[in-house]
Amino acid sequence: MTTDMPVIYEVNTRVWLSDVARRHGRPMLLQDVPKQEWDELAMPGIDTIWLMGVWERSGEGRAIALADPELRRSFADAVPHLSDDDVVGSPYCVRDYVPDQALGGPEGLAAARAALNRRRLALLLDYVPNHVAPDHPWLRTHPQYFIRGAAEDLRRDPAAFLGRNGQVYARGRDPYFAPWPDVVQLNAFAPGLRTATVNTLARIGELCDGVRCDMAMLMTNDVFARTWGEAAGSVPGQEFWTSVIERVRRRRPGMTFVAEAYWDLEWTLQQQGFDFCYDKRLYDRLVSGDVAGVRAHLGAGLDYQRRLVRFLENHDEPRAAATLGPVRERAAATAIATLPGAMLWHEGQFEGRRAKVPVFLSRRLDEPPVGGLRDFHARLLSAVHASGMRTGEWRMADLTGWPDNRSCDGMLAWSWSGAAGRHLIAINLQDRAGQARVPLDWPDLPGRRWVLRDLLTGASYERDGAELRDPGLYVALDGWHGHVFSIEPIQPVGEGGAEP
Repeated sequence: MTTDMPVIYEVNTRVWLSDVARRHGRPMLLQDVPKQEWDELAMPGIDTIWLMGVWERSGEGRAIALADPELRRSFADAVPHLSDDDVVGSPYCVRDYVPDQALGGPEGLAAARAALNRRRLALLLDYVPNHVAPDHPWLRTHPQYFIRGAAEDLRRDPAAFLGRNGQVYARGRDPYFAPWPDVVQLNAFAPGLRTATVNTLARIGELCDGVRCDMAMLMTNDVFARTWGEAAGSVPGQEFWTSVIERVRRRRPGMTFVAEAYWDLEWTLQQQGFDFCYDKRLYDRLVSGDVAGVRAHLGAGLDYQRRLVRFLENHDEPRAAATLGPVRERAAATAIATLPGAMLWHEGQFEGRRAKVPVFLSRRLDEPPVGGLRDFHARLLSAVHASGMRTGEWRMADLTGWPDNRSCDGMLAWSWSGAAGRHLIAINLQDRAGQARVPLDWPDLPGRRWVLRDLLTGASYERDGAELRDPGLYVALDGWHGHVFSIEPIQPVGEGGAEP
């Protein structure tokens, strides 16, 4: 991947391809996708496409899903008048790490990557380290890769174990929920599995530029030992990811590793070799409206923050339009787009889709786009990208208020400075108007006037540099609004003319 802070656009591949086929009135594989559809994904400011769900799905996993009444209800709630043909199985119940023939097989994935690369877009794909489908070849060829049980375990708790080829295996799970019925648990402590994972990831690395590793924290020594205890065997001296990523990088030096991470284990996974980890903590605080929590979170070290993945939705979370609404989503999106770290956007987010599609399905409901929302996101991403601000140094800014007006407590501000210039972002993350002073700490501000241009609206303002330093730029914003300013000097007095 080509940037140290990538901007990722997640596409549910099966659903997107179904939409493309419907728009063009004919069956569609990845190698058949028209040029204009790839162009639609290549929005200015996006540099990486995550094609979610390209691997061969499990027929057995699909049958388990179709037989599950609770899942069937969730499918019907998401897409009324659903047929069994629309249920294709979970992309995280992997039969094998080969491109699914339903998407065009290896030829289709190669065509997709070529189309993206022509548009200077990198390709991100999934890897599921914790489990595989019950019809994965490893159950037949390498039973030692799995958490095993005994016949008594299967009799006592058939929801947690399954029998296969004369063996008893544990179903996949995390430590806080019931087992998943459609997958089999791999053993993170098994040396053979670690080598097999290295080989699998190296093969995947031939097909893409990076991988997003599902529920990566489940494979850390501490979490895995707490989840499986004696069934996993003795704890290895080296962490799973440290061992795996080091060896993969010897074979695929440029491969990027992104961790889906929860439970405040982002720093741990960064230390074990991941380039980027999900920032679920920021997501939770933005959605809940915890501005003080967001401010505290952004006080973390910059080396850590630059390796977080900021997002407002993905295929696991509710749609941002449903949780935030279009107005709040604009404000939160402005924050996401202008913070350090990787960004993750989700196909349909820019149009304001509200219905979350279960990953088992191949189609979704038609939803009318929210007026102006896609234009806003296109303007935001393009402006941030064109400005080059994220190549500079990021710094949190202070906001000050008045004894009788503490609306600044619901506002945030930060700056970027470097070769691309100076930029200031101020956002009001509350449902009422806010006012604040934002002192800017650049020492050369006094002695000249400066023009502040809002990259989103085109509005411009002139201000005296001494005032910008102390007491600071006066900012007044309606609820859920923001400024993205470039700040440039106007010719100072004594250098070619009178002060404007």
